[in-house]
Amino acid sequence: MTIALASDHAGYVLKDELRDWLREAGHEVLDLGTNGPERVDYPRFGSLLAEAIAAGKADRGIAVCGSGIGISIAVNRNPACRCALVNEPLSAALAREHNDANVLALGARLTGIDLARACVTAFLDTPFAGGRHAARVDQLSARSGD
Repeated sequence: MTIALASDHAGYVLKDELRDWLREAGHEVLDLGTNGPERVDYPRFGSLLAEAIAAGKADRGIAVCGSGIGISIAVNRNPACRCALVNEPLSAALAREHNDANVLALGARLTGIDLARACVTAFLDTPFAGGRHAARVDQLSARSGD
């Protein structure tokens, strides 16, 4: 599985830790930055991640900023993305199972590495249930929401 990662300056340490861990687990990782503590704007990196998902360069994505909120909003501006901000593994699993989320957002100031790994594991290991959820997910990308 190819996983794209992106973060702002507040999230790059957690992103880098997840990147290394995912590579050790055998995943192909597309690291879209940022790669240091210099201040950057999360909308730019959220957009880069969303574009990678939309273009099929990655199967899933992980977006990280200080709270996870800003970058999740940025990613969700792309209709090809269903980004879920989570704080624990059950939400990560339900985001996949019910919403076919293809991007996970984490808040680096709120989530330690062990909890982040648990969330990512649930996100990657949980399949989309389809069925009654499929029509709802299709509506997420429709312009009118009907």
